[in-house]
Amino acid sequence: MSEPVRISAPLTDAAVEKLKAGDKILITGVMYTARDAAHKRLIELLDAGKELPVDLKGQIIYYVGPTPERPGQVIGSAGPTTSGRMDAYTPRLIELGLKGMVGKGARGKEVLDAIKKHKAVYMAAVGGAAALIRRSIKKAEIIAYEDLGPEAIRRLEVVDFPAIVVNDVYGGDLFLQGVEKYRRVS
Repeated sequence: MSEPVRISAPLTDAAVEKLKAGDKILITGVMYTARDAAHKRLIELLDAGKELPVDLKGQIIYYVGPTPERPGQVIGSAGPTTSGRMDAYTPRLIELGLKGMVGKGARGKEVLDAIKKHKAVYMAAVGGAAALIRRSIKKAEIIAYEDLGPEAIRRLEVVDFPAIVVNDVYGGDLFLQGVEKYRRVS
């Protein structure tokens, strides 16, 4: 079993270009949270010609709506949500410099095209491991849209946040690779 690749966030083009579909990774640095309601508001700001509440250049967005933290905790359970719900918004954010996304499930063609064109990466976090993922999050603070509750945009400081590269800049797709692997077996 290969050792996980350690990456630092925010990401650079060079860091993203080293990642391949199937790589197990550990992320240390800053990530932001946002789900569909926050994504909708970000696009509305762009459409109105206004600035976003966070500069997305090089950033990673984790698609999560964490549960409330218990006393002594930084954040509650923080498992990934279905990424496809953000597909309508994601290509535009990638064009603005978003380098990474973490969620679960497959992405649409427009997102995959934007990942290749603008050197970004899509990673999956393990669903069902929300309480374990929480341990990688060392600090969490709401930076925008507090009225959205768990869907507010948060700035997370993470250490060894576990994920798997699903879609890379070369068109690699872990989901398709898995299907092909089992077609060859049967």
